[in-house]
Amino acid sequence: MPRDHRPAKSVRVLLAEDQQMMRGALALLLGMEPDIEVVAQVSAGDEIVDTALVSRPDVALLDIELPGMSGLDAAAELREQVPDCRVLILTTFGRPGYLRRAMEAGAAGFLVKDGPVEELAEAIRRVLTGETVIDPALAAAALSAGPNPLTARECDVLKASVDGATVADIAGKLHLSESTVRNYLSSAIGKTGTRNRMEAMREARQQGWL
Repeated sequence: MPRDHRPAKSVRVLLAEDQQMMRGALALLLGMEPDIEVVAQVSAGDEIVDTALVSRPDVALLDIELPGMSGLDAAAELREQVPDCRVLILTTFGRPGYLRRAMEAGAAGFLVKDGPVEELAEAIRRVLTGETVIDPALAAAALSAGPNPLTARECDVLKASVDGATVADIAGKLHLSESTVRNYLSSAIGKTGTRNRMEAMREARQQGWL
């Protein structure tokens, strides 16, 4: 049986969301629950771990696309540095690849933002008991989509392709030869079934692989 994470009093929640209006609304709605207290709010991913070390939340409610560091990367760091904190990903983008990456990072749950706040509050309570809470439709989509076909290096090269970066730019940034960069790009294009690196990057983002 999983260890019961439920605190004696209210559930302490850290909220990471870059949109101020959304963050304020979530904090207000969750704060209306009698057993939930939002003890910290941050707007950037690179603030999450330091804030959690100070505020010691029971649950970290994280968006994925945050400035500074993604919620997925922050979840992995929380697992190492604040292991008693359970992570619940709450995102606009219900992408199968994001779900797989969240689970690999140690997240205890993954929900999309279009659900009612009552379901979110119940998910917070459930992860404290050791349960894993995943949006059912997204779980089914992730199973049918299969694993990420891209290697870590192929993902790095695609990420470095943003804003019209040249092969030379990418090679310099990643400390690779230009021929190696071309090989990784060619492989990523083939695996994504696209025609060029920009299409490959868009497809990989759409699938949640990047």
